[in-house]
Amino acid sequence: MNAEPIKIAILAMGGEGGGVLADWIVGLGEANGYFAQTTSVPGVAQRTGATIYYVELFPGANDGAHRAPVLALMPMPGDVDIVLASELMEAGRAVQRGIVTADRTTLIASSHRVYSIAEKSAMGDGRVDSSVLVGETGRAAKQFVHFDMAEVAERTGSVISAVLFGALCAAEVLPFDRGQFEATIEQGGIGVKRSLKAFDAGYTHANQRVAEAAPKKAAGESAAVHVSPRHPAVASLVERARRLPGDASGIAIEGVRRMIDYQDVAYAGLYLDRLEALASTPRANNAELLAETARHLALWMSYEDTIRVADLKTRDSRFERVQGEVRAKADQLLEINEFMHPRVEEIAETLPVSLGRWLLRPHAVHRFAARLSRNGRVIRTSSIGGFLLLYSLARWRRWRRVTLRYALETERIETWLSRIRKLAATDISLALETAQCQRLVKGYGDTHARGLKNYETLMSVVDRHAASLKPVTLRELRDAALADEHGNALRACIERHALSDQEQARAQAQGQGQGQPS
Repeated sequence: MNAEPIKIAILAMGGEGGGVLADWIVGLGEANGYFAQTTSVPGVAQRTGATIYYVELFPGANDGAHRAPVLALMPMPGDVDIVLASELMEAGRAVQRGIVTADRTTLIASSHRVYSIAEKSAMGDGRVDSSVLVGETGRAAKQFVHFDMAEVAERTGSVISAVLFGALCAAEVLPFDRGQFEATIEQGGIGVKRSLKAFDAGYTHANQRVAEAAPKKAAGESAAVHVSPRHPAVASLVERARRLPGDASGIAIEGVRRMIDYQDVAYAGLYLDRLEALASTPRANNAELLAETARHLALWMSYEDTIRVADLKTRDSRFERVQGEVRAKADQLLEINEFMHPRVEEIAETLPVSLGRWLLRPHAVHRFAARLSRNGRVIRTSSIGGFLLLYSLARWRRWRRVTLRYALETERIETWLSRIRKLAATDISLALETAQCQRLVKGYGDTHARGLKNYETLMSVVDRHAASLKPVTLRELRDAALADEHGNALRACIERHALSDQEQARAQAQGQGQGQPS
């Protein structure tokens, strides 16, 4: 008889049935002659960490002469046989904690991602590369079974825990057969049919060792070939986009799609006009520069204003997604509360130019609007009144071109494109880095304001030092700005490279002093 317990760690987030999975494993063991014990260490809400459930199984429970063992309360690094993770990052954290080892541990994980707070709040693209996670966790484990269990759970109408249980059975790392696994689910008595369906799907996927699908091709690479719009105006735009060189063609087609969704066909035409103007500039028709400019121009032209926010919150797809996420039934009432907190600046920028500028001036109406917006509002979009309020604001997009925000963004975009064209004439690499600085301008409200401030600081450096600034230096400055939304890291980096106004004035003064006769 094996004198060592079977040690199993489960990492799962709230609502994924981690506790149910732990109970199933305990029930499976106890029903088949094993001592079993489970403990849990709660994680933190809002996706900063998962709850860790720890299970130990020890044989001999049916042997009356066998004394009950003393089992451990938590997993120890290098001493775990099986790790079950409900999400890919949690699998990576298990590896980081040392509870996954190449000589011992079978790791079973879902390959989908639920992004952490740190990933979502980063100024730039803070996402951890899923392919790197898969590679590193695969190398760290003795056996690695992974596929998109969230998709399987959604398709079968169950939760990930049942899919994980099926994958655990298929991995054949526990001394129990499939019938014993299924009997455990049936004994639970709740949601048996759906759980068994998800169990079967998980078992099948794990048996086939289906790995996560290859990363999706870069935007536009293959889609551009098959796009055949029926609307003649849209077809004309697609043909114009196809004439752009290299990867810019595919990205521009996706940009056209985004502009039409954001505004209208004419706006997509403006997007292509701007790209074609850059492509016709001497030396600026560099394939990489055009592709990056096409990508970032599409992002900038679809800036997030109050109109866009209202549009996204009143779409059918949003209501369907929320209903699916909470698994609301057709006969259940679903209430959706939207927390809206527009600043007085967002209110003013939604108005026509002259009226918006008037509201931003210091007077009684400005102070009243500021007080009104300070605490924000909760709007129930599942009610007729709340929905109509946001729907009416979303319909204002027909007049977006007369708003103050449109005028401001148009000026900023044209200045950015002009700067790229000018730099391309002398230094393509510096023009490319400048195009990528658009990454700083994103989001809504305070996030947008801070990003825009950092962007304008960077552009002032580019304008002052265009003749001597190295592309690698601008990249370092941009990375510093993305690392700290408040701009402290950027200011320190500018000072280190002596690129600030004060440093430049000091250097000029020193040069003049050295040139004077003694």
